Amino acid sequence: MARKTGRDIHGWLILDKPLGPSSTAMVSRVLRLFDGRKAGHGGTLDPLASGVLPIAFGKATSTIPYIMDATKRYRFTLSFGESRTTDDREGEVLARSDKRPSDEEIRAVLPALCGDVMQVPPVFSALRVGGQRAYDLARAGRPPDLPPRPARIDSITLIERPDADTAVFEVQSGKGVYMRSLARDIALACGTVGHISVLRRTKCGPFDLSHAYEIEQLALDKSAKTRDKAYALPVPLLDAATALVDIPALAVTEAEGKALICGQAVTLVHLEGDMPANMEDVPLWRVTVGGHVIGLCRAAEGRLRAVRMLENHLFFGEHDVDHC
Repeated sequence: MARKTGRDIHGWLILDKPLGPSSTAMVSRVLRLFDGRKAGHGGTLDPLASGVLPIAFGKATSTIPYIMDATKRYRFTLSFGESRTTDDREGEVLARSDKRPSDEEIRAVLPALCGDVMQVPPVFSALRVGGQRAYDLARAGRPPDLPPRPARIDSITLIERPDADTAVFEVQSGKGVYMRSLARDIALACGTVGHISVLRRTKCGPFDLSHAYEIEQLALDKSAKTRDKAYALPVPLLDAATALVDIPALAVTEAEGKALICGQAVTLVHLEGDMPANMEDVPLWRVTVGGHVIGLCRAAEGRLRAVRMLENHLFFGEHDVDHC
């Protein structure tokens, strides 16, 4: 989202989203607190979910797709005995079961739910069906029949059983995995029904709870602001390139970096320094000059070409870039 007024600030803020507000509402609130002009988030959390919500400001928004694709980690509580329309505690009860699986029964079904699987999304989701959001159709009494979608679930671990009715899991997954669907499917595989009652995201790409601020920490005490601090941010932002740390790094010279920034391909055989032998086998390279990240490039057909450059990390100066 963007505002007509506000400052051009750039970087990442990691928010520990509370229960209740939507992810979009939290972005809007943080944007006002920072008096920023443009911001977006790196992966939606449902209103009834809490935890790591990465928020990008300014030119850092160009790196959001790489956070959306990144590995994520969740902890959730599955409540057995009732399936719900929303697959979480907010929905209406659809079915009940007296079956309560043992720890051994639960662990036995988890391997089949891991890996590259096909997952049916929750009916109450933001997926578009015929131009409309699935949750809008469901609320109108016309729940859509959503087909299974590819999903990657790296691991599911049973953490604890607070009681016979509940089980706590930790999950590591890729892009587009619905934890509500996974909880539903675990219960069904155990021969019962269930729904998520607690959901918390603990990691999103390189960001985890150790980076996160609570919204209360960001509130500005305007009465205590001095003229010198009038434009200070509530908390410092992380560099935009922080979102790219999981992508392999490739150092190039200043001349090579400038050529890439100007849209010119660099021949791999002409790259200076020790180049990896498998450069073309790596989907993306995080290219650096003198330790500064200048952008992402792809190696193909013997050449290195720019995919997305981060102008806020250029050290060549705007005059040089404008006259490529």
